[in-house]
Amino acid sequence: MEVLQKIALGGGCHWCTEAVFQSLVGVSKVEQGFLSSTGDNTTFSEAVIVHFNSEDMSLGMLIEIHSHTHKSTSNHSMRTKYRSAVYVFSKEQKQEAKQILESLQNQFENKLITEVLPFESFKASREQIQNYYYNNPEKPFCERFINPKLEVLLKRFSNYTNKNKLKHLTLHRTS
Repeated sequence: MEVLQKIALGGGCHWCTEAVFQSLVGVSKVEQGFLSSTGDNTTFSEAVIVHFNSEDMSLGMLIEIHSHTHKSTSNHSMRTKYRSAVYVFSKEQKQEAKQILESLQNQFENKLITEVLPFESFKASREQIQNYYYNNPEKPFCERFINPKLEVLLKRFSNYTNKNKLKHLTLHRTS
């Protein structure tokens, strides 16, 4: 029996974030667009809503993958546009996400800046740019910015990737 849940994630370009989560097993849908939260975070920021089967993909693994596929320790100048966040849909999800982020801290040299925020509202990207990577994998932007994130998936999270979607990627080996 499928147990479908959703979580919203932001941190980098929504084209990149969308491609990462579209490439995972257990993810049934990724909505690309702009999210807002409450308080100091009411401005819209690029993000995705990930719909997933919690029996195939845990919330913990989604957040771990998210932490490793965007600059989750960098408080750079574009943080308003690219807010590093896990947007939650319930109090239970909020508590779980906070615990997951705390447990992930030991995987990073610098402090994780990813916030756990309540989901407030969503505006979908225009249709022409949705599913950007899988419609345009050979565009320079995809090759330069998205492929390295997908290579992280293959190297670090191979057991959770949809191999059919990523078969076109060849890992760049460094010696």
